[in-house]
Amino acid sequence: MVIIHLTQPPEEPIDNADEKVMALGYFDGVHLGHQQVIKTAVNIARSKGQKSAVMTFHPHPSVVLKKMTKRSDYLTPSEEKIKLMEELGVDLLYVVHFDLAFSQLSSQTFIDQYIIRLNVRHVVAGFDFTYGRMAKGTMETIEQESRGVFAVTVVSKLTINDQKVSTTQIRTLIFSGELKEAQVYLGRPYRMTGTVVHGDQRGGAELGFPTANVRVDDAYVIPDQGIYAVRMNVENTWINGMGYIGDRPTFYKGAASIVIEVHLFCFNQSIYGEIVQVEWYKKLREDIDFKSVDSLIEQMHKDEQNALAFFKEFQNER
Repeated sequence: MVIIHLTQPPEEPIDNADEKVMALGYFDGVHLGHQQVIKTAVNIARSKGQKSAVMTFHPHPSVVLKKMTKRSDYLTPSEEKIKLMEELGVDLLYVVHFDLAFSQLSSQTFIDQYIIRLNVRHVVAGFDFTYGRMAKGTMETIEQESRGVFAVTVVSKLTINDQKVSTTQIRTLIFSGELKEAQVYLGRPYRMTGTVVHGDQRGGAELGFPTANVRVDDAYVIPDQGIYAVRMNVENTWINGMGYIGDRPTFYKGAASIVIEVHLFCFNQSIYGEIVQVEWYKKLREDIDFKSVDSLIEQMHKDEQNALAFFKEFQNER
């Protein structure tokens, strides 16, 4: 997959020789609704013998537009989004830098400069996609603004359990610790990538549960504090375990920083400095301020058994 970054005003020259079928959207999460849009574009492109393309935008418009509620964290930061697009068979990924100049473009100028100029012959987008200054461009206006240069396919709303599949819904579920429910709408477990760093060594030495401290370098949506059943990818091998997100109230009082720690089952390698992926499956309990270290250790043994039981059931369902 070829990745092309675009800015406003558009830079010259740009390769527009190939005719393209393009999916338009912000696509944070690349959830099942997004996948439906992207797969539609890929399938149309293949049927026509054209290139499949996706146009997305970064950062989120709320970072630039004053009247929007700010959203500076992501379900899929840029690198994660790129990997998912590639897995869906996209040939070309256009990443448009969303800044004040871009936000002021009229809907017709956006179509002329960013769609027609790229030799797009077919546009695919969700029913609620908008574009141009003050979101005046919609899927009802796009055919007129196409000037007859490209065709348009509008993908209708996807619902699961009578709920619209949306990034907002998934974010709410993750913030609430409802990872099993979020997975239904994402179409996959929620995944975060990070680096294993040195911690305070308390997990193994004091508690008998050695943990990998994972530092996420991107601005991910962070699940609610607590203990979770997780899997971690270490050197291309997925290993079951239990993960912790919290400020360790048993040991630190006050405004301690949030940490992510993962205890892997049947694993004792040193992996400091390794880049790992953590998949979050199910919240097992809330974060608790224990009165003693012994009571914490007792609960961690229960957590381990609960996580093992979850993965046994998970394996039987596959």
